[in-house]
Amino acid sequence: MSTSQQPDPRDRPARLTVGVVGAGRVGPALAASLQLAGHRPVAASAVSDASRRRAAQLLPDIPLVPPAEVLARADLVLLTVPDDTLPGLVAGLAETGAVRPGQLLVHTSGRYGAKVLDPALRAGALPLALHPAMTFTGTPVDVQRLAGCSFGVTAPEELRLAAEALVIEMGGEPEWIAEERRPLYHAALALGANHLVTLVAQSMELLREAGVEAPDRMLGPLLGAALDNALRSGDAALTGPVARGDAGTVAAHVEELRKHAPQTVAGYLAMARATADRALAHGLLKPELAEDLLGVLATGTDGIDGTEGDAR
Repeated sequence: MSTSQQPDPRDRPARLTVGVVGAGRVGPALAASLQLAGHRPVAASAVSDASRRRAAQLLPDIPLVPPAEVLARADLVLLTVPDDTLPGLVAGLAETGAVRPGQLLVHTSGRYGAKVLDPALRAGALPLALHPAMTFTGTPVDVQRLAGCSFGVTAPEELRLAAEALVIEMGGEPEWIAEERRPLYHAALALGANHLVTLVAQSMELLREAGVEAPDRMLGPLLGAALDNALRSGDAALTGPVARGDAGTVAAHVEELRKHAPQTVAGYLAMARATADRALAHGLLKPELAEDLLGVLATGTDGIDGTEGDAR
């Protein structure tokens, strides 16, 4: 579904008032994006000083009120709170009568589908789960990054078109996720995006330790090419000593990491094992080289230079 040509907001008469419960990094950006599509943000709730600043920056002149008051003012309410907070928030809003019949209630959790909104559904609300597959900074750049961003969409079948339309209005690309697949969907995104940050940060620290003055400049082109190759070619893009079966090189890596950054050894070994498994399964790693390599990964440096290793 292409978003290259957005409809003129003036040609879309059914504009909505928008409220945000939880002015973290996500909610204000989505509300600001909906504002660009012609909807009207009218209220937000914010607790911390940081959330108040974000709301002021992205939604200037929008009043900050308690969550129940946000629901009282808005046709469309964005529930942008942490995953663990969401079920209790929804239950509390429903129990206190804050939810209005016909009100669009949207949460942005990747973990949950629409069923977490069942208490609000029983109160007459229209439940939508719209999760943007994007990392947010809490600054105006987030609104620009929503252009072309995929959203994991889950909703009752009768609301599917409405959910997808809202995503398109925010400049995103809707991707339908079945209710029972939401946890797997979210785990996949966490594996790819959250762990990537950890890996890159560790790599930068090690490069600094090795004497590289600008590790970000060194890694930028390399990681950009690796990501592009992986997205284009999948496992065929695997390269490096593990995919080649260079057991001696991998053993040397482990030895150096134990000396200079022992906290990275477990992660290195775990990722190397996963890489070896995939390279072997796809015919990139020769079986005759895999045995020595897997031996190194199972015991650290044991068997390569006579030292004893530990794969913990």
